Order: sequence, then C-alpha cells, then structure tokens
Amino acid sequence: MSQTTTFGVDGMTCGNCVKHVTSELEALPGVTDVQVDLVVGGSSRVTVTSQDPLSDEAVAGAVDEAGYAVTPRRSLL
Repeated sequence: MSQTTTFGVDGMTCGNCVKHVTSELEALPGVTDVQVDLVVGGSSRVTVTSQDPLSDEAVAGAVDEAGYAVTPRRSLL
C-alpha cells in the first residue's frame, strides 16, 4: 500500500529549486512520485508518494541536502 505525505518546504524561489528538491526526494528508497506546488516567498507544498512510510528525518535530510528547510504537515494513507 502506498503512502502519501505532504510537507511544507521553505526557501524555494524557482523551478531550479523545485528540481533540486525533487531530485533529492526521488533518491529516497521507495519513493514513487514527488509533486511540488511552488509558493515564492512562502512555504511551498511538497507531496511525496512512497511504497512504505517515510520517516520525517529521511525527508528532512533529503530536503536539507537540496539546501532548504522542511516543515511536516500531514500524512494521508
């Protein structure tokens, strides 16, 4: 069963930011889809679908590796 988790990501300002965050998240084991709703000057919404639940730490680490900060929002089964 796949799980979808939505996070807020602060600091993204352009398509390249989205590309970097998406690339880092897609590299996590089990991730099957990443969708980003860019909000310049605010907290962008990032939705990650994975085969198994992802830890907040794994997602935060991937986003941090791309150079941004994550704020957990909610999980949907």
